[in-house]
Amino acid sequence: MAAQRLSEEAIGAELRDVAWEREGDEIVKKVVRRDFKEAMVFVNRVADLAEARAHHPDISISWNTVGLRLSTHSSGGLTALDFELARAVDALGS
Repeated sequence: MAAQRLSEEAIGAELRDVAWEREGDEIVKKVVRRDFKEAMVFVNRVADLAEARAHHPDISISWNTVGLRLSTHSSGGLTALDFELARAVDALGS
C-alpha cells in the first residue's frame, strides 16, 4: 500500500522543519563537501539511511557536490516518508 500524499498545508508545515526546498512534487537539497571522497562518504551515509527506511532519494554527484531529490513516486507526490528521510539526512550535517 502506498503512503498517503500530504496536503499542501501539511507540506508547508513540514518544509519549515527541514533544510530542503520544494520543486513541484519533490523536495531537493544540495550538499557541498570538501572533495569528491568526502562527497562519497556523505552519499554512503545517505544510502544507509535510505536502505533502513526502504525509501530512496535520487542522488547526483558532481565532484564535491551532492544533489538529493525526494518524492514518493508510488504515491505521486510528497508523503511523510520523504520528510522523515529529509530530517535524517539533515541530521548528518550540511
